Amino acid sequence: MKIILKQEVDNLGRFGDQVKVANGYARNYLIPQGLAVLANAGNLRQLEAERAAYLKKAQVSKEKAEGIKGEIEALTLTFARKTGEEDRLFGSVTAHDIEAELKKKGFELGKKAILLHEHIKTLGQFTVPLKLHSGVSADLKVEITKE
Repeated sequence: MKIILKQEVDNLGRFGDQVKVANGYARNYLIPQGLAVLANAGNLRQLEAERAAYLKKAQVSKEKAEGIKGEIEALTLTFARKTGEEDRLFGSVTAHDIEAELKKKGFELGKKAILLHEHIKTLGQFTVPLKLHSGVSADLKVEITKE
């Protein structure tokens, strides 16, 4: 089934892209979630009308993300946790913990923006990648210390 994306979808495409996907994926997920519409003449005309507004909004969003990138990269989050033998943590530091600490510092990022592949379970300094925008990413320094 050919569809037109109304938003960026990971591993599929960006706004305005025409892609061919499985019928069930389009009918059961993309279209009901408002991520895509069927590729027909009427929807193509409507897309062209919306494209300029979308591109302007995306540019403003990207500039904002680039502005906070420097602030985030200069920031170091410190977490104090209880440790056991060999300096292993009781529990771990997760994307949720990092998101909560960033909110305290004034950064409103969702948990999906924090690209932490595994929970942090040891003491030390770590670099956590953040996806601020489709073309802008930042590296956040995280330090885990003994409580």
